[in-house]
Order: sequence, then structure tokens, then C-alpha cells
Amino acid sequence: MKSTAITPVTSVHVGFAGLRGDREWMVVDDEGAMVSARELPGLFGVRATPVAGCAGTGASVQLSAPGVPSYTVVASGGEVKATMFTRPPMTVQATEPEATQWLERVTGRPGLRLVWCAHPAERILNPEFSEPTDHAAFQDGYPVTIASLASLRQLNEWIEEAGGEAVEIDRFRPNIVIDGDAPFAEDDWRSVRIGGVRLRAAKPVDRCAMTLVDPTDLTRRNKEPIRTLSKHRKWDGKTWFCHHLIPDTEGEIRVGDPVHATTR
Repeated sequence: MKSTAITPVTSVHVGFAGLRGDREWMVVDDEGAMVSARELPGLFGVRATPVAGCAGTGASVQLSAPGVPSYTVVASGGEVKATMFTRPPMTVQATEPEATQWLERVTGRPGLRLVWCAHPAERILNPEFSEPTDHAAFQDGYPVTIASLASLRQLNEWIEEAGGEAVEIDRFRPNIVIDGDAPFAEDDWRSVRIGGVRLRAAKPVDRCAMTLVDPTDLTRRNKEPIRTLSKHRKWDGKTWFCHHLIPDTEGEIRVGDPVHATTR
């Protein structure tokens, strides 16, 4: 579920729209516009777990949050339209009104609805970095985001040299985390193979203020990591960390799979 707590897994199916179960659900307002943790950081405290028997279908998910009873949502409503940023509307599937009540209890904001990505093929990606047949669910930009621990170590070295406190990789909410290459080697990737799955390198990820929120306690203590990224990883008026990928094949990936990259 978009903008909610991270759920680590040891294996996952990679489809053309992204990792199975990743950002297939989204909170919208009463006009169908996306609502994320940028506006409601408390969403980071919500955990979404696929219901047994429905895992991977997107049809049902259990929501839990501190201080409130858990709630199982079913995408049983009719089809409605939802929008992300300024992009064209997508056809999505609505959920029951009780989901609105649960979200209000957790966030304090009335009128929120939960929708499921029933038609990811409708999602239009930036044609500068994708093909017409590429698509995604409710990810901000592209189907998959990959992060490098080597790059994180370099970033944290810069932060600590300036007297700051190191950040964890969860700040960047990646789908896949790798280790073993040089810092920021991913900048030069053309493609990557993880296990038996091939993915194209689309572009680096431009980072927003969501990275300022520590997902472990939902606090925003300082301007890191954006402040340091602005000194070392800023071009075209944006700060960059992690990389967007687009799957060219589907398949299962697992923790410990070898990673093979080709460069530009």
C-alpha cells in the first residue's frame, strides 16, 4: 500500500508493473486525488498485509496501526477514477465505506478512500525514459526502485563528516537493496539482471521531503539526507539517490540472488 510501512520479504515475484503487492493500494481524497505521506506522515505507521488466500491478487489486504483494531479491506466496490499528481485519471476499484472510517481513525482526516489498482496498463510513464508498453501500479515514477548499500555508506560518510547522523536505507523506500559494487555505480547502468529477471535502468530517483521522516518513529529531526544530497548529488535542480528500473521479463527474485549489470 502506497506510503505505508515497509514490509521486508525474502522472495517476491517481479511483474511488468512492479513487485507483486507493491503499491497496489492507494489512499485518495473525496475527489479521487492521491493522498500520500507527504501530506499525512502518519500513513507511515500503517502496515498493509495481504490476506491469506488473496496474496498477490490485490483483492484483499489487512490494515493495522498502533492504537486501533486491525481491519481487512476488500476491493469490492465499483470502478472509479483516481489521479496521481497531474497525470491523466486511472480507472481503479473502490472499497467499502468502512475503510474510510478506519482511515479517519488513524489519520484524523475525514473523507479518505482506499482504492486498488485494477488496471495498471492504464498508467502512463514518462516517455523520455520508457517504452509505450511499460506500465506501473501506484509507484511515483516507475515500476521498481533499487538502492545500493555502497551508495548509502558513501552518503552517510558525507553526512557524518558534516556532523550529522547517519540514515538507514528505509528512508528511501526502495523495492530492492543490493551490495557489493562501488558507490553510485548504478548511475551508469543500462540494464541489470537479478536472478533470472532482466530490468532496464530508467533514471535516477529525484528525492523529496519524505526522506526527512524517520519511518521508525515518524519524526523529522533535521534536514538530512536532503541537505547532504544537495551538496554532493544535485543536478538539474534536483537531488538524486537510488535508481528506477523497468522489468523486461517477469519472474521470482530472492534475497541472495546474484546481480549482473551492464553499463552505458
